Amino acid sequence: MEASNPLIKVTSPSFSRHPDLVRSLRDHFPRAVVNSDGIRFQGEALQDYLADADGAIIGLERVDVPLLDACPKLRIVAKFGVGLDAIDLKACKARGVTIGWRGGVNRRSVSELVLSFMLGLARNSFQTARLMRQGEWRKEGGFQLTGKTVGIIGVGHVGKDLVQLLKPFDCRILGNDILDMNEFYQEHGVIEAEKAEIYTRSDLISLHVPATPLTHHLMDASVFKSMKSSAFLINTSRGEVVEQQALKRALMNRQIAGAAIDVYQSEPPNDKEFLTLPNLVCTPHIGGNANEAVLAMGRSAIDFLDAYFGATSV
Repeated sequence: MEASNPLIKVTSPSFSRHPDLVRSLRDHFPRAVVNSDGIRFQGEALQDYLADADGAIIGLERVDVPLLDACPKLRIVAKFGVGLDAIDLKACKARGVTIGWRGGVNRRSVSELVLSFMLGLARNSFQTARLMRQGEWRKEGGFQLTGKTVGIIGVGHVGKDLVQLLKPFDCRILGNDILDMNEFYQEHGVIEAEKAEIYTRSDLISLHVPATPLTHHLMDASVFKSMKSSAFLINTSRGEVVEQQALKRALMNRQIAGAAIDVYQSEPPNDKEFLTLPNLVCTPHIGGNANEAVLAMGRSAIDFLDAYFGATSV
C-alpha cells in the first residue's frame, strides 16, 4: 500500500453510478476504482477484483474466509448499506480487517417504501392499476389503513421509523423483537406481542429482521396458514427470511390476500411465475436506494475509509 494513496475498490453498482459519490471518493483516494460496468461480483470474480485492494466499499457481496484469504492486502471493508449478514465478522477480526459500518443510515428510505406498500395494498391501488392497463375497469377500493392492526417483526432502526410514520394513521401496532424494547413501546404506544399473535391478528405484517439462523424461513407454510385470509405480508429485510415457495403457494391459494416484497432468496430472482402473481407486488431491492439514502450510505463508507487511512498514515 502506498501510505498516502491506498488502492480503494468499489463493488457496489449503485455507489459506482452516482457521480457525486465517485467524485468525492476520488477526491480522497485518487487511485480508487469503481464498478462502472455494473458487474454483480461473486466468488472468484470478486476475489480477483479485490485481490490488490487496500480497502473496499462493499454492497451486498459476501465477505468470507475464501475472499479474505485471496485478498491479503485488504485492511478495511466499508459497508455501503446496513446489513452485515454477508460479512464474516469473526474471520475479519481474526485477520485484522476493519469493518466500517453505521446502522440505520438508510432507515427513512426503507420505511417510506414500506408505508407506500401498506397504502397501495390496503387501498388495492396496485392491482386495480394493473387491471386498468389491461383495459378492465374494476372499482374495488380496498380498505383504509387508518385504524388497522399492523404487526412489526424487528423493531430496530427501520421498525422504529415505521412506527413514527404510522402515527397519523392511528394503527394498532404490535411489535416483536429479540431485544428489550419496552421503553420505546411505552413511549410510542406499541403493544409487545409474540410472533404467533402478530401472525393471527395483524391486517398487515412488516418484516425488519437480519438474515440469521434464527430468522431463516421465519415465514413458512405454517405461518401463512395462521394468518388472516385478508392479511398482507411486506418484506423489505432479507429474502431468506421468507420461504419463497411457501409464499408462492399461499398467494396462489389465496391463503393470504397478498404481499409486497423488495428482497428475494436469490437476486435478481428468476421465478417468473412467482413474480407475475396478481396479488404480489415486487420491487428490485430498492428499499434503501432512495437518492438521499444512497448519498448517506456512500458518504458514510467514504468517512470510514478516510478515518482509517488517515489514522494509519500518521
